[in-house]
Amino acid sequence: MNKFNMYIAKGLLFSFALLMLASCGSTKGAMAAKDSNAYQPLENSLLWKIEGKDAVAPSYLYGTIHMIGADDFFLPTGTMSAIDAADQVVFEIDMNEMSDMGTMMGLMSKAFMKDGKTISDLLSAEDYKLLESKFEKLGLPMIMLERIKPAFLTVFAYDMDPSGMQNGSIKSYEMEFFEMANNSKKPVSGLETIEFQMSVFDSISYEDQAKMLVDALKAGDSENDDFKVMTDMYLSQNINAMVEMIDDDEVMGSEGSNDILLTGRNKNWIPVMSDLMKTKKVFFAVGAAHLAGKTGVINLLKKEGYTLTPISHKK
Repeated sequence: MNKFNMYIAKGLLFSFALLMLASCGSTKGAMAAKDSNAYQPLENSLLWKIEGKDAVAPSYLYGTIHMIGADDFFLPTGTMSAIDAADQVVFEIDMNEMSDMGTMMGLMSKAFMKDGKTISDLLSAEDYKLLESKFEKLGLPMIMLERIKPAFLTVFAYDMDPSGMQNGSIKSYEMEFFEMANNSKKPVSGLETIEFQMSVFDSISYEDQAKMLVDALKAGDSENDDFKVMTDMYLSQNINAMVEMIDDDEVMGSEGSNDILLTGRNKNWIPVMSDLMKTKKVFFAVGAAHLAGKTGVINLLKKEGYTLTPISHKK
């Protein structure tokens, strides 16, 4: 596999994470805790115990960040005990598929824009030059990227690109938990398919994706890099602030995209989680931005009759 293909295949999960960071403010107020007196902000905790209703035993919900510097990687209090107690580890997608290069390469066609559209069609000359300069530094000539959907390229806008997975400077919580599950021979599955996750990109116009890409490039070169801010929130386990940050980011302009990208997916996951917890102890690992908020996974599970208790108040 050549360098370009390896970057793209490894970058799909991270592209989705950064897409969420850049775009979930399209319907402002949809998830913010501050917009309703009925919703109380949650405690700062990435790990939550799930009990009650028809759960056979306690399960756990962990909020991940898909990409983090190796020096910042940490496992909050109780995480290892929760994984050890689980019968199964469940991610947003089945990580067996994510780690299979044959599967990933079979999905590569979905990364390309339709109708002969190119990046240069979507950007001003100034912005195109900015993009070209960034990719030249990564050793990726623009001729290889012209037809790739802009959202898939967002992962390269920040200093922490997926190549760090190979040299150890970057860690992925999903990859770490996946390795732990494999080492302990625990089954792994997903709440949705990788095909569905990739299809989410198609709900956003190429023009909006291009704007997100340029904004990410410019932010990545500034002192107020959104990814750094999000990482700092993650280190303090402030899941409420993470949701508010996403809610305040008004990059997207397509009506209803917030429901497709975040809220709708949260709601779709609840019956899947409920069915799994009826028969086994599960360690669920999903993006931390899905946890808090009025329509976050924690609140939706509570509405279904489950009791959720914060575990990891401190590192």
